[in-house]
Amino acid sequence: MKRLIFLLTIAFALYSGHLNAQARVAYIDSEYILDQMPEYRSAQKQLDEIAQKWKDEIQKKADEIDKLYKDYQAQWVLLPEDQRKKKEEDISTKEKALAAYKKEKFGPDGELDKKRQQLIKPVQDKVFDAVQQLAKESALDIIFDKAGAVTMMYSNAKYDRSDDVLEILGIAKKEEKK
Repeated sequence: MKRLIFLLTIAFALYSGHLNAQARVAYIDSEYILDQMPEYRSAQKQLDEIAQKWKDEIQKKADEIDKLYKDYQAQWVLLPEDQRKKKEEDISTKEKALAAYKKEKFGPDGELDKKRQQLIKPVQDKVFDAVQQLAKESALDIIFDKAGAVTMMYSNAKYDRSDDVLEILGIAKKEEKK
């Protein structure tokens, strides 16, 4: 929906004359830029390690619940009704606690999301500032991000300014762009 509104706004602006044929347009590939930044790679590595640690904890808890359930099934015939209910409640409580833990760590506004904001947002802000500087220095009217939500059906490489943003950031190009 946002993409549609964005495209309609651009179309309307072009149609109404606010942007004329003289508009200077360029694009960047923020994914490529971020991949070249050591601080982004470091932050991403930290996030991956944190996420893996939590996934391992979740798997361990799930294995414990599975073992409890299998033990319960094996003993079900021998257990009195009150003990069956107690074991069922215990398993149910642990399953609910596991679901709450997953949501706390990986859910919307979970700890991983907050950690991502803490580690990645400053890097993204740095890129945004460099793009703003590039736009001013090069007198560009519009800069698209081909890695973003706007789909670029075709892009001529001569308008790609990603390496200029890297230069402003003081980062040497490390790998050939796809």
